[in-house]
Amino acid sequence: MSSAKEENPRRVEVDRFILDEIDSVPHIEALLILWNHRPKPWTVDALAALLYLPEERTRQVLEDLRQRSLVASVENGSTYNPGHPRDHLMEDVDRTWRRELVRLSNLIHSKASPAVREFARAFRFKKDQP
Repeated sequence: MSSAKEENPRRVEVDRFILDEIDSVPHIEALLILWNHRPKPWTVDALAALLYLPEERTRQVLEDLRQRSLVASVENGSTYNPGHPRDHLMEDVDRTWRRELVRLSNLIHSKASPAVREFARAFRFKKDQP
């Protein structure tokens, strides 16, 4: 008999994706806009208008997503990168964001700041290191 409290494996994967890859609500919003309109390239100003953010903040969000290989730079702007290793999760991420906006927003806000996480990442050991 399955308990309602048991975790759905896909939900756990979505939560792990959010914790590992997403620094703020604008990050997930930008990523989902690019994913939902793929392969359309987006300029910083067009995306900033949709996100209600200044262009400089939008530029930083895109750069953060680029560094995680979630977004690619193209001639006319930025676009979603379907070659990301967790691309298979994006449909679930999109659906979960629409259905559980408050829960995922709280998850994002409960994380340590990006600077603290980046500092901790510097001390993480990689498998391929000697």
